[in-house]
Amino acid sequence: MPAKYRRPLLLVAGALLVTAAVVPIAVGSASAQDEPSGPASGAQPRIVGGDEASLSDHPYAVYLTDSGGNQYCGAVIVSSSAVATAAHCAKAIAASDTRVVAGRQDKRTDDGIVLAVSKVWIDPDFTDPTKGDDIAVLTVRGQLPYRPAKVADASDRSSYDTGTQATVLGWGRLSDGGARSDTLRSVVVPVVSDSACKTAYDTYDPASMVCAGYPDGGKDACQGDSGGPLVVGDTLIGVVSFGDGCAKAGKPGVYTRVSAFSDDIAQQSQGRILG
Repeated sequence: MPAKYRRPLLLVAGALLVTAAVVPIAVGSASAQDEPSGPASGAQPRIVGGDEASLSDHPYAVYLTDSGGNQYCGAVIVSSSAVATAAHCAKAIAASDTRVVAGRQDKRTDDGIVLAVSKVWIDPDFTDPTKGDDIAVLTVRGQLPYRPAKVADASDRSSYDTGTQATVLGWGRLSDGGARSDTLRSVVVPVVSDSACKTAYDTYDPASMVCAGYPDGGKDACQGDSGGPLVVGDTLIGVVSFGDGCAKAGKPGVYTRVSAFSDDIAQQSQGRILG
């Protein structure tokens, strides 16, 4: 069964608007300003079954907001001047209105830094998360003084072995229709075999995607977490992309397979630091 879809929601001056773009529910739902607007389906838009996480352990975890400070996606530091995220996140908000918030574990604080975006690279083959190539690199205007994640490449094959324990991080909602998480959360999920993921999703492409989750569900990433990191240790192996619902049995989360795009990420993250 293919992933379900919904229109992302946009909250402007207290009014709930619906944009024209269509993106997947749950793990791939980059609802523009999804945090303040609330879900429009029965999905549980959050890091499901997880715990609070510390930026001291994961300093590369960052989130994206619009110019009004509304968080709508996650991202991950890949160099002192760039973050990687999902392409559908990069397309959700204009570059001029996008902000990268780093070093802020609790969104209620003023910790860390907020940087504007000077350049956006989106994989030229991207059309829809379920078709793959869901990767983007944002160059920030300034410098990110936090340790980046190591980007997986062809030498990191073992990180994608079935059963490998990986950690997904994000600031998604705490329950279906409930309060959003103000703090960074994480959950550990095992990498799923390509055959099992193909059974769950007809459009699964092992060359550009990787799945992670438990057969019985219960732990997953979801709305508000799109674009965030899936790491093994401090190695970035995936970026939250899409899924059918959240933490459903037989429906693991689907992530962009970062190793397939390591050369692009390296090239795009070497840009000049702008201040």
